[in-house]
Amino acid sequence: MWTFVVGPMICLIIAVPLAWGWGLSALDIGMAVVAYLVSGFGLTVGYHRLFTHRSFKARRGLRIALAVAGSLGVEGSPVQWVANHRRHHAFADREGDPHSPWRYGTDVRALLKGLLHAHIGWMLKRELSNRARFAPDIAADPDLRLIGQLFGPLTAVSLLAPALVGGLVTGTWTGALTGFFWAGLIRMALLHHVTWSVNSICHVAGRRPFASRDKATNFWPLALLSFGESWHNSHHADPTAARHGVLPGQLDPSARLIWVFEKLRWVHDVRWPSSERLSARLLPTPGTPNESTG
Repeated sequence: MWTFVVGPMICLIIAVPLAWGWGLSALDIGMAVVAYLVSGFGLTVGYHRLFTHRSFKARRGLRIALAVAGSLGVEGSPVQWVANHRRHHAFADREGDPHSPWRYGTDVRALLKGLLHAHIGWMLKRELSNRARFAPDIAADPDLRLIGQLFGPLTAVSLLAPALVGGLVTGTWTGALTGFFWAGLIRMALLHHVTWSVNSICHVAGRRPFASRDKATNFWPLALLSFGESWHNSHHADPTAARHGVLPGQLDPSARLIWVFEKLRWVHDVRWPSSERLSARLLPTPGTPNESTG
């Protein structure tokens, strides 16, 4: 676990000076973007909105594809990811939440310690959530169980496939190395820190237009990079909704992809947000829009 947590962070630190002088090509950028989109949507649409919150139902082929894509994000097997996240919602910002930034208190020092814990520390402590309690449906699914068993090989594919493509296209070891670095490690590190920021930043900084039992916030700067996941207050106010960006101007690429899947009839029974439900939870804060999208 330390390898995948600390290693990419070191790579991020050296990424800027490396890119400034050499080693970043259009091929590397293209592979990194594609890998980020595939693995990112696998996590947000698959792991999160489909498997964790059952915001929609999908055909078997799409369920398998989303589970594989999510595994390529290298954030754990489907069953463990779902168990951790359902536990987070069950105890959000209270005793039992695996990654609340308010764990140690509310003063500045305690909050800084809590942010570090929420962002990365909780994973290093290996406090795994009980799969049988929080994700029995995922553990019982034979397709997802098999994909979980293949998490190691899928991790290797996620990191080494860009190196293979880079080497084959350029015909050089340099192309393989830069492909591995940019589209493998750096892409994975960026996706990890965006995901972890939803755990940390999106429970401290931002706006809270909706009433919820916790301190989840909407943090707009992460909206595109997180594919709509940083509309976290909206999500905690209505966890099973397929769309998190429910107010005017809130971009939610994950919801748009689900909409496309629905039009293609690959998914059904989509739980789109209810205007009545959201209106009932909308807080009368000055400057907050008074209407939500349906």
